[in-house]
Amino acid sequence: MTVREIRLFGDPVLRTVCAPIETIDDGVRALVADLVDSVELPGRAGVAAPQIGVSLRAFSYNIDGDIGYVLNPVLVEVRGEPVPTGEGCLSVPGLWHEALRYPWARVEGIDLDGEPVELEGEGLLAQALQHETDHLDGKVYLSRLDPATRKVAMREVRESSWF
Repeated sequence: MTVREIRLFGDPVLRTVCAPIETIDDGVRALVADLVDSVELPGRAGVAAPQIGVSLRAFSYNIDGDIGYVLNPVLVEVRGEPVPTGEGCLSVPGLWHEALRYPWARVEGIDLDGEPVELEGEGLLAQALQHETDHLDGKVYLSRLDPATRKVAMREVRESSWF
């Protein structure tokens, strides 16, 4: 169990559509432990497997102290009209912009025992479910920005010390 280094925007793993988890083995158990350890740090609402360099469909979450994970998550339902929501990303440190997100979302997946898992909610949980499943589909929140804001954000990325 380890807090893993977060991959930064520009790393090809962040643009890769993740493979589903076919077999739950010791490697997947270690991945979940690392995802949970990595999301427990203050200020983290979620960590997706590609953010720690693994192209598998898994993420962890930490919403109001409720910490967990989902394997093979699928965003199955959203409700309401998308609204601009202040958002940042561990893979794009220091940036914070308004991204369009639905106010309610539901994800289905499985746990380490292969049992069904369902997470649903509004507010920060809904945002995290959408944000983390985007990561598993090879998308970073910058792609959710309107064109003018994306242009500003990309300039900020290019000017950042980490890029």
